Amino acid sequence: MRGKTQEDRDLIELLDPVAESLGYEIVRLRLMGGAEQRRLQIMAEHPLQEDGSGGDMNVEDCARLSRGLSEVLDPADPISGEYTLEVSSPGIDRPLTRLKDFDDYAGLDARIELDRVAEGRKRFKGELAGVEDDQVGLNIEGEDDVTVYFPFAWIIDAKLVLTDALMDRGAKQRAARLKSETDQSDNDDLSESEED
Repeated sequence: MRGKTQEDRDLIELLDPVAESLGYEIVRLRLMGGAEQRRLQIMAEHPLQEDGSGGDMNVEDCARLSRGLSEVLDPADPISGEYTLEVSSPGIDRPLTRLKDFDDYAGLDARIELDRVAEGRKRFKGELAGVEDDQVGLNIEGEDDVTVYFPFAWIIDAKLVLTDALMDRGAKQRAARLKSETDQSDNDDLSESEED
């Protein structure tokens, strides 16, 4: 789900190591458009940490990752024709594209679409119930005590639903990131004053 086409998947294989070396993870990559003008859209984030930090991407991060990816894309030239590179955050109501996302965001509401009919339908909404043996659990909305499990391979689209719980989690992640940045800045200031 991180890439829809084989071309997307080839680009992910090329660019994943670059993103990881800079401290980011590619959440989703899409190469869109026709033969004349294409757009390479990359959603990325800092890896989610146990202290609650990560899972975000600010403007400076997007610019830094864009420069790093361009340093590989320009000489490798894997995309025929002209294209524009766009690097962004996945946003608070982010797509869920990796198996680990369904564990990381367990307890939050999501919409899931399958490539086949299961339980009489293809689209589901409910609370994520984690992962068991490459199966994604979902507590179905409106059905008490009903948890269904889908093979991750069946999922073609999944996205968090904007709720108060998701907004609270986002606020906590931002607070953890700001605290981490402040702590790092304080440590840098101490190092500079010790050098004086």
